[in-house]
Amino acid sequence: MTDNQPALHEQSRLSALQHLKVLDSPFETIFDSITRMLSDVCGMPIALISLVDENRLWFKSNVGLESFIEAPREGSFCQETLQNGGLLEIPDASLDERFWDKPMVTGHPDLRFYCGVPIKLPMGEVIGVICVLDLKPNYLNEYQRKTIEGLAKLVSQLLVLREINLKRN
Repeated sequence: MTDNQPALHEQSRLSALQHLKVLDSPFETIFDSITRMLSDVCGMPIALISLVDENRLWFKSNVGLESFIEAPREGSFCQETLQNGGLLEIPDASLDERFWDKPMVTGHPDLRFYCGVPIKLPMGEVIGVICVLDLKPNYLNEYQRKTIEGLAKLVSQLLVLREINLKRN
């Protein structure tokens, strides 16, 4: 791998995200239904569809953190999930050396548990994360993990269909 491949990968990822024309769009019922279902299935108060642009996480759908529309990308759970490339589960962020000193763990909203799955477009670009969070240490069972993985695929498909519909109108 050459030194510029990560930069090229990031350019491709950001280009695919911009192409969707979804950043800063209004909330949509279908995405809100997905986060509500994820929150309910996992029994956790917070679920997000987070799209990751160059410097921020922008929440296309948000259950439980309605006072947040976006958050910084650097040092975030979602950034770590993008780099991980698959399901990332953190039972207690206050004990995890990557996150114990981050503002969303040390201050409001005092997050502890996180589980996220990358949202991958059909060509493989990872444009965001669907995740569930809790204010106390927790874990997911296998059924819940499979559910979040399935919902990440559904969100990807819905974003592509949304883009097609925008082009038609």
